[in-house]
Amino acid sequence: MKLLLSLIGISMSCMTLPLHGSERVIQQVNAQSKSSTHYPHQREAIGTVREMYDGSLSTATAVSTFRNIHRLFPSATIPKSNKPFPLKAAAKPLSSFVFTDRGRQVSLDQYLELNQIAGLLILKDRQIYLERYRFGNTEKTRWMSMSIAKSITSTLIGAALKQGKIKSLQDPVVKYVPELKTSAYANVSIRDVLTMSSGVRWNETYTDLRSDRRRLLEAQIAQKPGAALAVLQQLPRQAEPGTLFNYNTGETQVAAQVLRNAVGMPLSQYLGERIWSRFGMEAEASWWLDSPNGVEIGGSGMSATLRDYGRFGLFMLAGGLADNEMILPTAWTYEATTPKALKNGELIPYAYLWWPVVTRDGLRDGAYSAIGIHGQYLYINPKQNMVIVVWGAQTRPVGGAQINDQAFFSAVSLAQFN
Repeated sequence: MKLLLSLIGISMSCMTLPLHGSERVIQQVNAQSKSSTHYPHQREAIGTVREMYDGSLSTATAVSTFRNIHRLFPSATIPKSNKPFPLKAAAKPLSSFVFTDRGRQVSLDQYLELNQIAGLLILKDRQIYLERYRFGNTEKTRWMSMSIAKSITSTLIGAALKQGKIKSLQDPVVKYVPELKTSAYANVSIRDVLTMSSGVRWNETYTDLRSDRRRLLEAQIAQKPGAALAVLQQLPRQAEPGTLFNYNTGETQVAAQVLRNAVGMPLSQYLGERIWSRFGMEAEASWWLDSPNGVEIGGSGMSATLRDYGRFGLFMLAGGLADNEMILPTAWTYEATTPKALKNGELIPYAYLWWPVVTRDGLRDGAYSAIGIHGQYLYINPKQNMVIVVWGAQTRPVGGAQINDQAFFSAVSLAQFN
């Protein structure tokens, strides 16, 4: 358990994105394409992805940027559902709350302020117990997911398995992405990629301009077809597949390419058809592309409303049931979110692009999270039938939280609501 806790602490220094030269033009093009949608924040001045990555944005600019990320890169639109899933307010909503973090008593308002929370939603038994917007956000605001998108990509792979478009997680990735046959991914399975244990060498340090993460970022900035895949083709091998856990955003682009080729359509379209429309998401969402009309960024770049992130959590709690159809394989939501073992039996604090909550309470409840830098969380607790969504407006990619979010989630899950 100590090993799991230490690993997850180290791994939380990872997760996603930025821009330069051509980014201003991209912002303008996307702003014009969205001008007819009457998005409430569309005229705000925004920063760049490079500034996000460097942690150099002011709080005000960070907020306007985080709710306008569709202007940073070309993005695909995920249409809203014609039958929104109803979310009703609880008879006795949660108006105030006090919890303990490392021996310190923290109020709900202190948590919101100290962790620069821009939006918070607490759902229990499919009812809204708390919905709070800050910094000018509203129910119509779309907020960035960062690495929460990784967990959505994983879920779509589950949907493809259910339909037989992907035969098995043991399939080699090159079965679906033959361009990787001469790379270090040649003998890597889809499961290896989902557990970030491909054995392909990777440096996730985004503050290091020489890191692999920054090289992948440069490929995204270039917006040239095949540029991201070219980065992955050049990576060397560090260990045998399935023997070493190493948080690697590059794996999620491999997963995205596998999925794109397996289902024969864009990830955004597949998400819209299999989950977004069927479960009743009430608003449009957007997802970054690696190039114009290209492949979605499997590890980041999705943007949606607070309630629709909450609905995605409810979809997971329902085991993948949407519109009276099982979208995911039987027990997938358990399989994809519980700690996995390497080939040598070593347990890792990671599942299929989801973070299991490896505290005593978390393991008892089968809780898990999708987590993104700058303070983004989708926390799901099956035993308590609870979903918590947090939008962070932290200016630093990591290290900006003064309060332990998991301590907050754990306390809320144990609270008496009625």
